[in-house]
Amino acid sequence: ASLPLLCFRSPLVPSLIFGLLLQAPFTQPSSITQPNFVLLLADDLGIGDVGCYGNDTIRTPNIDRLAKEGVKLTQHIAAAPLCTPSRAAFLTGRYPLRSGMDAINDYRVIFWNAGSGGLPPNETTFAKILQQQGYSTGLIGKWHQGVNCESRNDHCHHPLKHGFDYFYGMPFTLISDCQPTETPEMDRAFRRKLWLSTQMIGLITLTAVLGRLTGLISVHWRTLTCLAGFSLLFFISWFSSYGFVRYWNCIMMRNHEITEQPMVTDRTTSLILRESISFIERNKHKPFLLFLSFLHSHTPLLTTEKFLGRSRHGLYGDNVEEMDWMVGQVLDAIDKEGLKETTLVYFASDHGGWLERQEGERQLGGWNGIYKGGKAMGGWEGGIRVPGIFRWPGVLPAGTVIDEPTSLMDIYPTVVHLAGGEVPQDRVIDGRDVLPLLRGEVPHSEHEFLFHYCGVHLHAVRWHQKDTGAVWKAHYMTPIFSPPGAGACYDRGFCQCFGDGVTHHEPPLLFELSQDPSEAKPLSADTEPLFDTVIGKIGRAIEEHRRTLTPVPEQLSVSNVVWKPWLQPCCGTFPFCWCDKEDDN
Repeated sequence: ASLPLLCFRSPLVPSLIFGLLLQAPFTQPSSITQPNFVLLLADDLGIGDVGCYGNDTIRTPNIDRLAKEGVKLTQHIAAAPLCTPSRAAFLTGRYPLRSGMDAINDYRVIFWNAGSGGLPPNETTFAKILQQQGYSTGLIGKWHQGVNCESRNDHCHHPLKHGFDYFYGMPFTLISDCQPTETPEMDRAFRRKLWLSTQMIGLITLTAVLGRLTGLISVHWRTLTCLAGFSLLFFISWFSSYGFVRYWNCIMMRNHEITEQPMVTDRTTSLILRESISFIERNKHKPFLLFLSFLHSHTPLLTTEKFLGRSRHGLYGDNVEEMDWMVGQVLDAIDKEGLKETTLVYFASDHGGWLERQEGERQLGGWNGIYKGGKAMGGWEGGIRVPGIFRWPGVLPAGTVIDEPTSLMDIYPTVVHLAGGEVPQDRVIDGRDVLPLLRGEVPHSEHEFLFHYCGVHLHAVRWHQKDTGAVWKAHYMTPIFSPPGAGACYDRGFCQCFGDGVTHHEPPLLFELSQDPSEAKPLSADTEPLFDTVIGKIGRAIEEHRRTLTPVPEQLSVSNVVWKPWLQPCCGTFPFCWCDKEDDN
């Protein structure tokens, strides 16, 4: 009976109790009902462009502060190496081919606001579930998941149909065509062929007319009229779309209303930041989800004058530093409203940096650090390994680094569970709730295998061997770099996923990423005793994975991605589409 009393009288006990009181305990997530979520997604940002991931020449103090105050992931993987499919996976927690948002052809993203493809209405985004849980949900910035299906105003793919209460931004994506002073970017090679074909047809028509007038050629005038008519129709057929890209694709919307057509790029950054901060201020008294989908750092690299010439990496570096400043402004708004302790902030990029994006001597794409490859390459790490940072003071341990395979698809179940919702049970969800991993409650990621697609073509698979810590990666197809050995496809501008643009590997190329993260030294049966075992294990995982796939309509088929004038969003009477309602305001 006296032992407990003696223990409390011991001089060691008060000091132990005092020491425990000094430690700031982590709050159980269950004790915070419905935290706010601020999801920050950069566009085309390379993992090597951020200070906390090793860049010491581009200044990113605000992103670095997020990492210092939260958890940094070093194996955060995008589900696709291009915008449209990667973002579809992010929003749905599913590999994009499950929703038809990956392509069997070379049109691997949505090409027009007036296309009919997009995120299918039967897909359930995390925003839709949070909306049902009573959250205010907002998307500011880039969408790139389609707009209409059958008519100009059906908005079947629009953010408001996918769980967002409020949308302000680009339904498409930023491209150099949006900036009148820049060289056109969209379908550049195809446009050159169309121009060449038009000139050749025009030359043939002109030669025939001159020959008829001079009597050198005996041809009926009706034939010449038909030839001239064909030349004109051919020109109109493509110039009506490609000749007005800036008007058709470079538009800004607020909910269903077009506010700028074409967009006024000089003020886009300030408007997106203003809208983001305003959304936080309007919803500070109730749970909210803000998805800030940056237009940075996609070409044409819209950068305000304040940041021009500030970095050591030209316009691209200036643009990244401006985005970091925007991150800081959003974090300051969270702090100002007293929401820091109740808000989970997440920062990532949709895929790796675009190595081939150059204009003369100017490098306009990002850097992927030590990792091979980049944007559009489905297998190499540089195309899919991205920054991934979570901050939630008092819940997540500050200054933590986790070297476990995670995915952008993991946001889906993590956010849904924290909001008190449930993930759909009628479909496969490929993401995993990472909160236990972030809090240090479990030692390993739930992902044993991750499948790396390029379009609908499986290029590589990684296996996380949890008992040894090894991360094996097998490449079944790799892009053929051009020129050879260049590390990217500079001759094409993008690497291909299939056909004569790839090399098939049998047996697969095998790497152990924990020992060789740069994928520089492929292993073989002669150099790796476990080679056959690992390849066999991955092969069985592929078979099991393919059994979970079901046929779905292809959203990025040629018929869905082509420009359809009857689907073109227009703030006037088509084809006279022009407005600037922000200037009116």
